[in-house]
Amino acid sequence: MPPPRRPALRARREVLAALLAAAGAGALPRTAAALPPVALRFPRDLGAHPDFRTEWWYITGHATAGGRPFGFQLTFFRSRIAGTQALASRLAARQLLFAHAALTDLQGRRLLHDQRIARWNGTAATGGPAEAATDDMRVRIGDWSLARGTDGLYRARLPADGFALELDFAETQPLLLQGDAGLSRKGPEARQASYYYSLPQLAPRGALVLDGRRVALDAPSPRTGAAWFDHEWSDELLATGAVGWDWIGINLFDGSALTAFRLRSREGGTVWTGGSWRPAGGALQVFGNGDVAFVPGRRWTSPHTGAAYPVEWQVRTPAGRFVLAALQDDQELDSRSSTGAVYWEGVSDLRASDGTPVGRGYLEMTGYLETLRL
Repeated sequence: MPPPRRPALRARREVLAALLAAAGAGALPRTAAALPPVALRFPRDLGAHPDFRTEWWYITGHATAGGRPFGFQLTFFRSRIAGTQALASRLAARQLLFAHAALTDLQGRRLLHDQRIARWNGTAATGGPAEAATDDMRVRIGDWSLARGTDGLYRARLPADGFALELDFAETQPLLLQGDAGLSRKGPEARQASYYYSLPQLAPRGALVLDGRRVALDAPSPRTGAAWFDHEWSDELLATGAVGWDWIGINLFDGSALTAFRLRSREGGTVWTGGSWRPAGGALQVFGNGDVAFVPGRRWTSPHTGAAYPVEWQVRTPAGRFVLAALQDDQELDSRSSTGAVYWEGVSDLRASDGTPVGRGYLEMTGYLETLRL
């Protein structure tokens, strides 16, 4: 992908710096407290939760288009600005919305990615540069959008720099509540938690635009096309001493779904772990702290930032032992002109301990260049 235009990039960074300064570097409007157990309600909880500090809607997946294999990622983030909540103006920037889009062209061995940032006044009213509904999934930044239609399909439209995602996603399995009925612990203190649910085994449809050509996705199957949706919101995620996390969301070819994560210390140790396993047609098994182990293998050093990432892992869970291997080393995303973070997010294969491929999904690694700040 061509490098971003320098004036636009500089302008976005200046806007971001000014807004973060106004927000008091993301200071909380209240002391973070333990999140209470709640009964999540749908479609209401598909929508935004603007009273919470941080939130994201996240879809990753793999597909073939014209016989070529691709990985794709799109994320919309919301961040509450503490210092502007009392402003009366309808133009007040009470929230920031960010979005990332990425396309891994596995045949061409390239990663294309783009990002957006805009202010939102925190109301569900339509109009303005950005908005996020609170009654259902409808989030938008300019002409980038993610919404659930009346037909139940999740529609993503992200015309990006050098590529575009025009994707619809159909549910094939019930929604999966992570943690304790949707309350997912992220650290030793009770306040370090999020509300978190997933929709694994989504069937992707639609098209990709690449090199000026619109190419329809091939008919999906578990081996040739599947997607994963996460929605998470919180006031505090990172435990004291944690610099980032390693996370996987994998659609297995037999219809099972695997989540595993660990919060990682600066020295590479494990601060907290969690995840879940749902066999095809079976009952959900939730992993507790200490149930999961990530053992790093081969590393790749980014020529762009100098950060070194393990691109192969041994992942041990109560559901089994697996090997995870990136399908392309260079899947690092530099979002310093929007969310301010550099992270690795890429399509990867899951293999059984004997080396047999059993699934495909996404690996996310944060905090390898510098401590992640939410």
